[in-house]
Amino acid sequence: MMSLELKAKASKIKLVAFDVDGVLTDGIITYDENGVEYKTFNVKDGQGIVRITKAGIKTAIITARENGTVKHRFENLGMTKLYMGQNNKILAMEEMLKEFNLDFSEVAYMGDDLPDICVLEKVGLACCPYDAVEEVKEICNFISSKNGGRGAVRELTDLIYLSQKSTLNQ
Repeated sequence: MMSLELKAKASKIKLVAFDVDGVLTDGIITYDENGVEYKTFNVKDGQGIVRITKAGIKTAIITARENGTVKHRFENLGMTKLYMGQNNKILAMEEMLKEFNLDFSEVAYMGDDLPDICVLEKVGLACCPYDAVEEVKEICNFISSKNGGRGAVRELTDLIYLSQKSTLNQ
């Protein structure tokens, strides 16, 4: 059962952004003998992203790493914006706010580690997977019951989708 405060925050969201490693994936990075990096994504998380995107919510990835697999996943899900190689994630977020004429209260962000804190401290709905580091958990409004790459993103997208669906039906 979600709190009324959490439901109210979720009902205002117009942009949802995600970190990759530890959020869209379980945080494990696999390399082959040539140094090619591989990532594994959760199908249910992807379906949740597709559903909120189709509902008109903008979706984005902000990650410090550069990876072709992330670009492929972004395109495959039909997401709105992709920022790779972002060591200062707040700059990417501020750019999106200007582009889409939004303010931080209309943004949800899911991150799991220290580089995400600069964004989590400002957004209207700060979110993390269950296995996020403690410093992140301390500042989040929503802590998923699922780990990164294991349904945390789907839990968040369902929360936002259902909160907004029920608001529209009132």
